[in-house]
Amino acid sequence: MYIYKRRVKFYETDGMQVVHHANYLRYFEEARVEYLREGGVDLTELMEKGIVFPIVEVNVKYHQSAHYDEVLLIKTCLRRVDRARLDFDYEVVSEKTGALLTTGHTVNTYTDMKTGRIVRLPKEKLTRLIDISKGDRE
Repeated sequence: MYIYKRRVKFYETDGMQVVHHANYLRYFEEARVEYLREGGVDLTELMEKGIVFPIVEVNVKYHQSAHYDEVLLIKTCLRRVDRARLDFDYEVVSEKTGALLTTGHTVNTYTDMKTGRIVRLPKEKLTRLIDISKGDRE
């Protein structure tokens, strides 16, 4: 599991200073990218090789609202990894109260940047992802 910490910005909220629901997808993406970076998988390097990771499925459940200036912990787990897809689970938690605010799940695949066709991840990158996510799948 990787824990990504961030503070809610004012522009991410509505008139009641509650985080707009669409921003949780951004939080998931930030956490997912940092998870991969921390594990040694550089998305820029893969994009230079023509490989991107589009999301093909997303699920979000809102439990409680997050608010302006609140510090959030986005707990990210890579639950499934193979040469065709990545499945991530997320929990957004208030650092101050420990309350579970939002849960989510995304499914990514690997595609050729130019053609949009599904491609296989290079073996060395797959091995790295399997290694960094071992604890997430036990």
